[in-house]
Amino acid sequence: MHLARNDFKRRLLGGEPLAGIWLGLANPYVAELAATAGFDWLLVDGEHAPNDLASLLGQLQAIAPYASAPVVRPPEGSAALLKQYLDVGVQNLLIPMVETADQAAELVAATRYPPQGVRGMGSALARASRWGQIEDYLERADDEICLILQLESPRALANLEAIAAVDGVDGLFVGPADLSAAMGYRGDPGHPEVRTVIDDAIVRIRAAGKVAGIISLCEEEARGYQAAGCGFVGVGVDALLLAQALRDLAGRFRPA
Repeated sequence: MHLARNDFKRRLLGGEPLAGIWLGLANPYVAELAATAGFDWLLVDGEHAPNDLASLLGQLQAIAPYASAPVVRPPEGSAALLKQYLDVGVQNLLIPMVETADQAAELVAATRYPPQGVRGMGSALARASRWGQIEDYLERADDEICLILQLESPRALANLEAIAAVDGVDGLFVGPADLSAAMGYRGDPGHPEVRTVIDDAIVRIRAAGKVAGIISLCEEEARGYQAAGCGFVGVGVDALLLAQALRDLAGRFRPA
């Protein structure tokens, strides 16, 4: 048995515009339902959703038979946590709150085996290697990791080029909500000053040779980001889509 190619990484780095949604309901049944919809990727959120390692594994297993690629966002970028994520089979990571090139280098190292990195040598116990049955896992695992880092503060944007220059970083994702709050416009990511900073960041990310990413729940805005060259665009959140559909339906049957 040999390690399959990470087609999500190859499509992303090949310049395809890939659209996906956030999975925040922390449920394998919902994850499988979303996987049948046809999105390029599905992000299992461990930062703001009630996911732990067991619920993450269940969702990875639910998504696996389908074409949508799982991307996982941990609550933080600690090496110990990333080791567990990688061992259960995560290959595509979106790491929040990255502000410096040193942080970026530490995250790259956490996702690579020695001597290139510091990932623990426990693949024989891991789902990622199919419990030792993937013969070339140790030789190829590093190359199949896709690492996207979130820039969510003025400090992060000030260090954008240095972060992008770190070998092993595949993409940079601008987080509109946290960035707008850090700029003094909490709850208003559409503020003109915030939009100007975001637009400039996207240009700089692309100039640095990295994939640019962002999320927008406005379809027109999301398409605009794709037109601007963003290759990784979030266009929805499962919990919000369900909540809005339920409210709309209830509203249509509520007495006038």
